[in-house]
Amino acid sequence: MEIDGLSIQEKIGQMVMVGINSNCVTKEVKALIQDYKVGGLILYRKNFSTYEQMITLIKQLRELNRVNKIPLFIAIDQEGGRVNRMPQEILNLPSAHLIANKMGLDGVKKSGEIIGKILRKNGFNLNFAPVLDIKRFEDSHGIGDRCYGDNKDDVTKYGVAFMKELQKQGIVSVIKHFPGHGATKKDSHFFLPKIKDNIKKLQQEDMYPFGQAVANGADSVLVGHLVIKNETKKLPASLSRRFITKYLRKEYRYRGLIITDDLKMGAISLFYGTNSAVKKAFGAGNDIVVFRFTPEKEMKIINEIKDLVIKGNLKENRINKSVKRIINIKQKYEISDEEEIGNMDIDEINKQIREIKEKCL
Repeated sequence: MEIDGLSIQEKIGQMVMVGINSNCVTKEVKALIQDYKVGGLILYRKNFSTYEQMITLIKQLRELNRVNKIPLFIAIDQEGGRVNRMPQEILNLPSAHLIANKMGLDGVKKSGEIIGKILRKNGFNLNFAPVLDIKRFEDSHGIGDRCYGDNKDDVTKYGVAFMKELQKQGIVSVIKHFPGHGATKKDSHFFLPKIKDNIKKLQQEDMYPFGQAVANGADSVLVGHLVIKNETKKLPASLSRRFITKYLRKEYRYRGLIITDDLKMGAISLFYGTNSAVKKAFGAGNDIVVFRFTPEKEMKIINEIKDLVIKGNLKENRINKSVKRIINIKQKYEISDEEEIGNMDIDEINKQIREIKEKCL
């Protein structure tokens, strides 16, 4: 797929991933896909309560997108533990920290394989996992037991292994939250955390697992809403062009996708406002911005992005670079709206999950 034949609307749409509030396809959801050409949707537990509802919704979303030239990212946060978006029929895996501690590398690999299979067989193709933050807080913290370990070596070993298992199952793995949530104790869902460590210490510690993941073939990196003292000024890393360019693109020579954390989170919405944050995110060099509001709000923001391009405030050649990366990843993983889904043996999957849960008791 070449980008030459794409309109401005189609290009901008590819750079946007949205959440939806409903558990069915509304006229607004249809418009987001067919008129606004969004490149991806992220689904949550609120979007379905049963396995049948989940499959039906994903089939409908993909059916709507077949009028478009590029297949959809159907994304999810599926880590296991407290971050579980699966319907009630599918058992939940223990947390990353518990599996790593109780079962080691084999357990982490098996959990990655299971999650990858569940997602691919049921129509998902991108997962916001694994967490590559270093655990420096209680389990109850916003990140907490979602981490694989309390040191960079364990986080690297387990996190990269999990990432590779997702990739083997045909799932785009989004490593998060670069440059590392472990360097701050605040939760970016509610605050704008500030990292006081200097950049050299960050590079040696918290950023290390991300660098190793990139060296091992990471396809996508989520940049966190984290302010780094003396490095990003007052901006979070997710909105800092200087930081993203200097460390991800240049130092790591990273050529994959860069995705924002949800721009609706308190760290951003309280300090910058949605519209300003979206503009800053694109200006900073993110390939995809993620936000979940109401469809009407999402449409308004997409129109404002389009106006930025038309007025020359957002250069089309800069957009083209991101769209090329997005298309390359979709082609690499053979993402298609035509793929058969919903043929998973739930009993067999639950049996495998049960075995892991028993070993983690």
